[in-house]
Amino acid sequence: MRVAGLDEVGRGPLAGPVVAAAVVLPDPLPPDLACLLDDSKNLTPAARGAAYVALRASAAEIGVGAASVREIGAINILQASLLAMRRALGRLPMPDLALVDGNTDPRLGCPTRCIIGGDGSEKAISAASIIAKVLRDRLMSRLALRHPGYGWERNAGYGSAAHRAALHRLGITAHHRRGFGTVRQLTLGL
Repeated sequence: MRVAGLDEVGRGPLAGPVVAAAVVLPDPLPPDLACLLDDSKNLTPAARGAAYVALRASAAEIGVGAASVREIGAINILQASLLAMRRALGRLPMPDLALVDGNTDPRLGCPTRCIIGGDGSEKAISAASIIAKVLRDRLMSRLALRHPGYGWERNAGYGSAAHRAALHRLGITAHHRRGFGTVRQLTLGL
């Protein structure tokens, strides 16, 4: 049975897209790969990087999808996250089962099981969380080169004190989510 794990990264930031990954792990899962997999939030950047490299070098099937800042604004962050998951899975042959981190069915077109905390309990979801986190962080670091001063290479677009201060000092970019927190307050002139 082909089982895909799905997770997304980037629901809470003030800037940048939401990124999702779908991963079908090799069966059997090599022990040296299995020991690297955990919820991406529990791993150091170095451990995430090592797991990412190992996943890319393995026989794992990997699909990645994203939803843009414009899409987030148009359909809301939850719907954009689900859209990113559908796009990620759409890059793979349809699995027999999809394990999705969270409690909302993204309507993937295959049997789906939603698992709250699945990124820490299911290896395929852990793998998806690692892939999505590494790729989104890399994207935000590239955007930081084009938009210096917001600290995206360190905060990945999240609302750190430095990022919020930069918003007041430098203003809003096209990569900021206009409906989120400090960005919304600046847009409304509050």
